[in-house]
Amino acid sequence: MVDLESEVPPLPPRYRFRDLLLGDQGWQNDDRVQVEFYMNENTFKERLKLFFIKNQRSSLRIRLFNFSLKLLSCLLYIIRVLLDDPTQGHGCKELNRGCSSQNYTPTKIDWSPIIWVNRSLPLWGLQVSVALISLFETMLLGYLSYKGNLWEQVLRIPFLLEIINAVPFIITIFWPALRNIFIPVFLNCWLAKHALENMINDLHRAIQRTQSAMFNQVLILISTLLCLIFTCICGIQHLERAGNKLTLFDSLYFCIVTFSTVGFGDVTPKIWPSKLLVVIMICVALVVLPIQFEQLAYLWMERQKSGGNYSRHRAQTEKHVVLCVSSLKIDLLMDFLNEFYAHPRLQDYYVVILCPTEMDAQVRRVLQIPMWSQRVIYLQGSALKDQDLLRAKMDDAEACFILSSRCEVDRPAADHQTILRAWAVKDFAPKCPLYVQILKPENKFHIKFADHVVCEEEFKYAMLALNCICPATSTLITLLVHTSRGQEGQQSPEQWQKMYGRYSGNEVYHINLEDSTFFAEYEGKSFTYASFHAHKKFGVCLIGVRREDNKNILLNPGPRYIMSSTDICFYINITKEENSAFKKQEQHRKNKESKSYYHGPSRLPLHSVIASMGTVAIDLQDTGCRSSSGPTLTLPSEGSKDGRRSSIAPVLEVADSSSLQTCDLLSDQSEDETTPSDDDISTGLEYAKGYPPYSPYIGSSPTFCHLLHEKVPFCCLRLDKGCQHNYYEDAKAYGFKNKLIIVAAETAGNGLYNFIVPLRAYYRPKKELNPIVLLLDNPPDMHFLDAICWFPMVYYMVGSIDNLDDLLRCGVTFAANMVVVDKESTMSAEEDYMADAKTIVNVQTLFRLFSSLSIITELTHPANMRFMQFRAKDCYSLALSKLEKKEREKGSNLAFMFRLPFAAGRVFSISMLDTLLYQSFVKDYMISITRLLLGLDTTPGSGFLCSMKITEDDLWIRTYARLYQKLCSSTGDIPIGIYRTESQKLTTSESQISISVEEWEDTKDTKEQINNRNNHRNSTSSDQSDHPLLRRKSMQWARRLSRKVPKHSGKTAEKISQQRMSLYKRSERQELAELVKNRMKHLGLSTAGYDEMNDHQNTVSYILINPSPDTRLELNDVVYLIRPDPLAYVPNTATSQKNSFCNTVGQDAREETQL
Repeated sequence: MVDLESEVPPLPPRYRFRDLLLGDQGWQNDDRVQVEFYMNENTFKERLKLFFIKNQRSSLRIRLFNFSLKLLSCLLYIIRVLLDDPTQGHGCKELNRGCSSQNYTPTKIDWSPIIWVNRSLPLWGLQVSVALISLFETMLLGYLSYKGNLWEQVLRIPFLLEIINAVPFIITIFWPALRNIFIPVFLNCWLAKHALENMINDLHRAIQRTQSAMFNQVLILISTLLCLIFTCICGIQHLERAGNKLTLFDSLYFCIVTFSTVGFGDVTPKIWPSKLLVVIMICVALVVLPIQFEQLAYLWMERQKSGGNYSRHRAQTEKHVVLCVSSLKIDLLMDFLNEFYAHPRLQDYYVVILCPTEMDAQVRRVLQIPMWSQRVIYLQGSALKDQDLLRAKMDDAEACFILSSRCEVDRPAADHQTILRAWAVKDFAPKCPLYVQILKPENKFHIKFADHVVCEEEFKYAMLALNCICPATSTLITLLVHTSRGQEGQQSPEQWQKMYGRYSGNEVYHINLEDSTFFAEYEGKSFTYASFHAHKKFGVCLIGVRREDNKNILLNPGPRYIMSSTDICFYINITKEENSAFKKQEQHRKNKESKSYYHGPSRLPLHSVIASMGTVAIDLQDTGCRSSSGPTLTLPSEGSKDGRRSSIAPVLEVADSSSLQTCDLLSDQSEDETTPSDDDISTGLEYAKGYPPYSPYIGSSPTFCHLLHEKVPFCCLRLDKGCQHNYYEDAKAYGFKNKLIIVAAETAGNGLYNFIVPLRAYYRPKKELNPIVLLLDNPPDMHFLDAICWFPMVYYMVGSIDNLDDLLRCGVTFAANMVVVDKESTMSAEEDYMADAKTIVNVQTLFRLFSSLSIITELTHPANMRFMQFRAKDCYSLALSKLEKKEREKGSNLAFMFRLPFAAGRVFSISMLDTLLYQSFVKDYMISITRLLLGLDTTPGSGFLCSMKITEDDLWIRTYARLYQKLCSSTGDIPIGIYRTESQKLTTSESQISISVEEWEDTKDTKEQINNRNNHRNSTSSDQSDHPLLRRKSMQWARRLSRKVPKHSGKTAEKISQQRMSLYKRSERQELAELVKNRMKHLGLSTAGYDEMNDHQNTVSYILINPSPDTRLELNDVVYLIRPDPLAYVPNTATSQKNSFCNTVGQDAREETQL
């Protein structure tokens, strides 16, 4: 081993100073060989080819030089014609032949003026030089482009024209006698046209831009037309040297008159060669020009389909936004345009639509309307191509909206396309703000770089969840994110439609505190004080603030938040403050007093309004803790009922711990948790508070929730099947104290997780938690079960709403709400609006079978809401349909708002939330505020949306202003609206005409039976729904039975007649009730909880957003509240667990840490 090492030569001294200066000489003696690449390009021919053909810039210069030579040759020809005089000699002296000028005779043509011309020596020298250069260039390019086929190079038309125009000039060098021979140099115009086409192609390659094919075709057409005219002019002029001796101008006049088919006849060719030339040129024009025009028309139609380009000059001088969609539907387009252009400052913006599909007929018709044709530009192209993004001038756009196609069957694939579009736009235009709509929440983290993101399933399920505990939350959010002036329904004769339409114009706006007339005077005061007094004085509802140094928005930060001059205030009002005019109250009051003693039909007298808002008396008992039964308002003490109005404590400018305690905020929760009931101890329902330990997807916002100490085994999550831990097989066996919330969905997607979280949030009272049952068509995945197994009272069941047995097993008979989610597999149909057909029919069946059940339905198309709870001959529904049509004709964006199911919050479409993304271009805070309201995001110190119901004990408050004061002074809650339900006298419907069997059996008078029978016939004739197929078949069966069966005895006949009468008397509702009860008995379920008659069809429910202070409160009104965050008021140290909420939260936090 040592010998081998000794044989290795020592390393050369490569790192000496001499080697650094002179280089390493040792490398010169090694065996390395230097290899040179691309040696084939070092030959002389390849270098010439590189310069003349391959190199784009040098080739462009050669083409430009060639084009200039051809134009110069044509110019020299015109100069020669102008200098030539056909009346003088024709140059035949060179051949020593006498030539005299001869006039034209019809029988004889003097060919000498045609063959010979007068060409001066300098002009001849210039033409010979141009010919030599052109011929040399042509021969060189032919040699360089030679590919083995000589005849292909020789027989090309440009090569032949070059030979015809150049070779005769070269011959005249060696044979001077032919110097004045005619050479058709004007044919060089066709070579100039060919050089121009090549030059344009090289120009596009050199500057790396794809010019429109339309421009190329127009250029070719124009050049072809010019060449035809120029050839005809020069040919006619030269041939007529032996005839009329026309000038160039006369020849131009003749050609224009001829090609325009006018044909005055004042100038005509005289000799047959010129006539033949005219015929040939006309034939060529009839062949060549239609081909050119056809190609131009084809390109024009293609350009109309693709949309052309948005010019760079317009992009730099005008403002525009780009809308990227995979397929453009008319509903999506109109929603975007109506919402985008509803804002005054966006009227000068242009909308560039970039879509890969061809524009359909409906969209084309809409975009041809003058209102949109001047502001909307449609480009057919892909966002993944830089050329199409360049056409749309994406780098100069103010914003880019990227929308997903929700009608796709494969929704993950639609999200993947959206993600790629977002990446492509971000790569091409990094500074362009992105507004992205995504469908699946698990794909949201791929586009976190976008400025604004709306995840459809997150918002959808969170909104459906809040609909179950805060009625009509979906309608509330939809109205808030739609731009409206509140003019809908003002011409309606019904009072509820006027109020509902007027208050629907409320939106969320923002303003700086120090710049605001509404809120500037409340600097240094508490948030609740500012909110109450701003509503009292101006009618605006202050709902949130944002610090200047903080990006987080705080909804109702509570009475301990002190307003600062730099705060951004967020408020609800009909219009923003900048568009409002302020009138002094004294003048307004005098005008009102002169007009009427009362403010209106639903308002109090003026002195009552002043008394209700001007009271300063204090009731200490009003600041007490609420009862654990729910958010109710404390009644005034008996001592105060001495004839004067009950007073409410004023809202303090700065919160005081003596008047506002932490137990006032969530006293029911703290009592509930510190003193658990015996039932909870016996059943072991001890819950902890903490963050869910497992999230089904990346990017979900952490929410503090009610959780179990230990996760539930997966077998126990199955509602309809027993396991080793329990033996329950239906919802009734569990014995739930609260009513169920059932969700019918196709699959357990990750978005369904956002349905559970708001219903298990920590601020929900534990005694009010409703069991959640997921009715799924397909079994859920394991990772989804891992996520829901920590939540209390969450179960799933595999079944469908099509199956009555599945509905009964999951507890539909004692459910509080039934949520029907639109199935993804039915979202795509041959006819777009038929995508909701199955969902609508299933919900209609549920409505008929379980009329007392509150059903909340999601639809794909908002236009299909008119089919929910459909009654064909309900006059009131028909009247609402006419009202909707009138509002749509007036240009309303909320024409569907008066449909009873939408107004009541029983149906909504996620496409109505598309305006949230559009509105965020002007209001960049709307997505954040909506997520806070829906509970998707939880910011420390920010409040949450909840509701309270006005009972008989709360009617002493009387008005909305006093309610505002009561809530702000006692609990710090901010009311933002009212959900009102009132009885409505509807037309005679099936609910009013159904006749029970008991009434028929108790009636013995035949006259009453006849009258009732006549009434029944009349009522059923007014509603075809009382003639179901089942009852008709039963009656036919009874008649056939009476005819065919012989009358054996009196008892048998009497029995048959009783059966016939009972079949006739049964109503449709009773038949359905009997069907349901029979199925329940068959499944072994108790029928005690089945309510078969109460359907509440004679009620109308609607929302009043930010009503006026003097609005009267009514019984069963549901008030929307933004309640402060309870954790924001928990002190750092606590002395007692009973009196402090913080110990409970701290204990729950420690328990969550152990989890």
